[in-house]
Amino acid sequence: MSTHQLTERPSRSMLFDGLARYIPIGATVALLLALYGGGVANYPKFDSPQVIAKLFIDNAPLLVIAVGMTFVILSGGIDLSVGSVMAFATMACAWLTVDAGISAPLAVALVLAFGTAWGLLIGAVIHYFDVQPFIATLVGLFLFRGLTLQISDTDVSMRDVEFFQWGMVHAVDVGEIRDGGFWLPNLSFVAFAVVIVAFTVLHYTRFGRGVYAVGGSESSALLMGLPVARTKIGVYAVSGFCAALAGVLAAFATKSANPLANVGAELDAIAAVVIGGTLLTGGAGFVLGTVAGVMVWGMLNTLIAFQGNLSSWWARIAMGVLLLAFILLQRVLARSGEKRRT
Repeated sequence: MSTHQLTERPSRSMLFDGLARYIPIGATVALLLALYGGGVANYPKFDSPQVIAKLFIDNAPLLVIAVGMTFVILSGGIDLSVGSVMAFATMACAWLTVDAGISAPLAVALVLAFGTAWGLLIGAVIHYFDVQPFIATLVGLFLFRGLTLQISDTDVSMRDVEFFQWGMVHAVDVGEIRDGGFWLPNLSFVAFAVVIVAFTVLHYTRFGRGVYAVGGSESSALLMGLPVARTKIGVYAVSGFCAALAGVLAAFATKSANPLANVGAELDAIAAVVIGGTLLTGGAGFVLGTVAGVMVWGMLNTLIAFQGNLSSWWARIAMGVLLLAFILLQRVLARSGEKRRT
């Protein structure tokens, strides 16, 4: 075998490995387009711009917690507490403003600070006490769901609090919906801002590069002198902040707090992140892929709503099948990469 052949093979392998990173997100985008195309072909008015806009209205809280989950999974961890933290944040906003008489902006600031502090605490427990993330965050799942029910076991209305009217105010309003127009509320743009900030942090900051490095190999990250402890604790702080912010957005959207809301939201977020192309083992993935994963979930629910005679549980069944398919795709790509390198 010639020297040229020996040097050519690694370069081709590296090129394929580089392209393989984009296969899952490419599959997600193709799936999203196929679902949309199927809807347009089968249902009148499915091509209305408001159908797309509604995806970003209905799924804004899920998009925010999925962005936080992306940080955690990229680092090689998992966070099962986000759904309960989200519900607790919504209920805390209601209790602080309606019962305690605290001003709504201050209540929101306290809730966001609490979510971040919880993330810092659980991240420190995971790193310094070497507790499995699954077990550590499972504590939060039970703890905050219980605390939410302790605050109130019935719905609490926030319709009389003027501050919570802001979220659904039309930030963009283009024409009449029946004539092809659409509208988007303020809360959707909060979710967009979270995505933009997360994208910038992950791809253009030292912290973001550290997240990928720790997820790829924590021992290698330590040998390179990267701040592993700060990074691992930081991703859970981001996740806690995003979960609390999602709870605030839910308060804006519904103007009420339900103690049993968002049960299973953590699993929806994990599914969206994985379907968006992020490896469950960490080290590879994209925030924009997570956006596509959330849109797939939203599109499935929209198709079921247009069909009219199907249970909403069919969306979860379809999501389960897709999740399995994408996990298998990840394993196939990982094994083919290992074979090329050996």
